[in-house]
Amino acid sequence: MLNTTWYDKIIDWRVRHISEKHLVLLLSFFVGAFSAAAAAVLKTFIHFIQQLVEGHLIADDRTWWYLITPVIGITLAALFVKYVVRDDISHGITKILYAISQRKSIIKAHNMWSSVVGSGLTIGFGGSVGAEAPIVLTGAAIGSNLAKAFRLDQKTMMLMIGCGAAGAVGGIFKAPIAGLVFTLEVLMMDLTMTSVAPLLISSVTATAISYILTGTEPMFPLDTAEPFLVQRIPWYLILGAICGLVSLYFTRGMNKLEQWMKHHISNMWLKLLIGGATLSVLIFLFPPLYGEGYDVIRQLINGDSLSALDNSPFAKYLVPTEFYANLATTPTQLLILTYFIAIILLKIVASVATNGAGGVGGIFAPSLFMGAIVGFVTARIMNMAGLMVPEANFALVGMAGLMSGVMHAPLTGIFLIAELTGGYHLFMPLMIVSVISYLTIMLFEPHSLYAMRLAQKGELLTHNKDRNVLTLLKMDNVLETDFITVFPEMTLGQLVKVISASKRNIFPVIDNDGHLKGILLLDEVRNIMFQPRLYNRFTVGQLMTSPAAILRFDQPMDKVMETFEDTGAWNLPVVDAERRYLGFVSKSKIFNSYRHVLVHFSEE
Repeated sequence: MLNTTWYDKIIDWRVRHISEKHLVLLLSFFVGAFSAAAAAVLKTFIHFIQQLVEGHLIADDRTWWYLITPVIGITLAALFVKYVVRDDISHGITKILYAISQRKSIIKAHNMWSSVVGSGLTIGFGGSVGAEAPIVLTGAAIGSNLAKAFRLDQKTMMLMIGCGAAGAVGGIFKAPIAGLVFTLEVLMMDLTMTSVAPLLISSVTATAISYILTGTEPMFPLDTAEPFLVQRIPWYLILGAICGLVSLYFTRGMNKLEQWMKHHISNMWLKLLIGGATLSVLIFLFPPLYGEGYDVIRQLINGDSLSALDNSPFAKYLVPTEFYANLATTPTQLLILTYFIAIILLKIVASVATNGAGGVGGIFAPSLFMGAIVGFVTARIMNMAGLMVPEANFALVGMAGLMSGVMHAPLTGIFLIAELTGGYHLFMPLMIVSVISYLTIMLFEPHSLYAMRLAQKGELLTHNKDRNVLTLLKMDNVLETDFITVFPEMTLGQLVKVISASKRNIFPVIDNDGHLKGILLLDEVRNIMFQPRLYNRFTVGQLMTSPAAILRFDQPMDKVMETFEDTGAWNLPVVDAERRYLGFVSKSKIFNSYRHVLVHFSEE
C-alpha cells in the first residue's frame, strides 16, 4: 500500500503541475535517450560476442567453425525465449503495428530488454538477420510502458510507441530524419503538429547520444562514390525496377518459407536441427551470409568486392592465382556474378532458417545486404555490356531500392541510406531507384512484409482515415443481442405470443443446438397474425426466410460494410465459426459507432 500511495502522489502532483502537452514533450526526450542506450547496449553485446567468436574460434581460416557457431547462438536464443521470456518476441515491427492497430498501444514490459538479449545472442554467433527490428521493438516498448506508468491515454501511448521507434532507428543508424520518416511511413502514424514535435525530439535525442558514444562518422563511410550524371538516369530506372522485383521475391519468398516452417515443423528441437543445419551449411558455403553482413556492404560501396569472397570454399575457383591478370575475362566475371546471385537468392533462406529455428532478428539488415549486392551485380552486368556505370554508386542506391520495396517506404529508404553513408550528393539516384522500386512492387503486393500478416486479418491501420475507423470498430461493440429467438417447429399461435413480448420486428430462427436456420420478419406474418383459425396451420419453419447475408463474428468491419452495401440490407445476423447464432448488426449502429470513433480518432 505504501508504494501505491507514494506512486499515486507522484501522479497527482504531475496532473496538478505539468500539463499533458508538456509531459509528452518531456517523455519523448527520455524515450529517445533510453532507446539510444538500448541500441548502444545491443551493438556492444553483439560486437563482444563476435570478437569472442571470430577472434578465438574462426581465426586463422578455421572456417569449419561456421558449421557450429550459428547453431550455438540460435540454441541459446531459443532456450532464452522458451524458459526465461516465455513469450513470442519475433516479428518485432509486426507486433508494434498490431499494438497500434488494435488501439490498445500496450506492449509487454519484457520487450524492453528481452529482444536485446535474444537478438544479441542470435546475431553475435552469426545468425543471418538484423538487430534493427528488435531494437525498434525495444524502443517502442520503452515508450509504451513509460506512457502507461504516467497513466496517459491510449492515443498518447500510441505516440510514445512512435517516439520509441523513431529513437531506436535514429540511435542505431545515427539517422534522425530516417527515424522520423520510418515512424510515419512504416508505422503509419498521421503527420500532425501534435505528433511531429515529440517524434523529432526522440529521434534527435537518440542520434545525439549515439554521436556522443560512437562518434559522428556515418555507419558506412563512402569513399569511392562518383558524382551523379544525368545520362545515367535510364540505368538507375532499370536498377529501380530490378530492386522492386527482388523486393517482391524477398517479401513473398520469406513469407512462404516462414509459413511452411510454422505449419510443418512444430517441435522446437526439430526446428533447431533443421534451421540450424540449413544456416550452418549456407554460411560455410557462402560466408557473406554470416551475421548482419555489414562488412560486405562496406566492401561493395567502397569498390572492394573481392574481399567478399574471402573464406569461401569457392574462392580458389573465383579468384585463382592468375586472377588479376585475367580480371576482365568473361568466365571469371560470370563465376563471380553467379556467386553473388546465389547469395541474393539464398539470403532469405538463411534469414528464415535463423528466425524459424528460434533465433531473434529482423529484416532491416537483410534488405540492406541484398540491396547492396543487387546494385553491385546490376552494375557489373552493365559494365560487361560496355555501359561504364559506377559499381559503388549502384551498390549504395540498391540498398535504398530494396528497403523501399520490402518496407513499402521510399522516403525511409532515401533518407536512411543518405544518412548511413553520408551520400547526400546522390539524392537524385536514391530518389529514382527508391520510387521505381516502390511502384514496381506495388503492382504485385499492396502490403509490406511487416503489414502483410495484419492486413490479411483486417487488423492493419493505414493512412486512409475511413478505413482506420472501421478497423478500430470491433464486432462486439456493435453486436445487438436483444432479439428473441424462435424455433422452426413453433406454431403461428406461439409466434404471436413471442411477437407481443418483443420490441423488435426480426426474429432469428435457431435449432436446438443454437445454429441459425433463417429469420422471420414481422412484415411477412402481419397479414395472418390476427387470424386465430390459422394459428395451428402454419409453423415458423414454413414462414421463415433466408437472410440477405450472414456475418461471421471474426469478420473485419470494412468487410461487414461491404456486405451491407452489396445486399442493401439494414440488419444482418451474426454467427460464430460453427454457425451458432450470436446476434444482429444494424447499419445504423455501425454508423453511430463510426461517428463516435471518428470524433475521438480525429482529435489533436
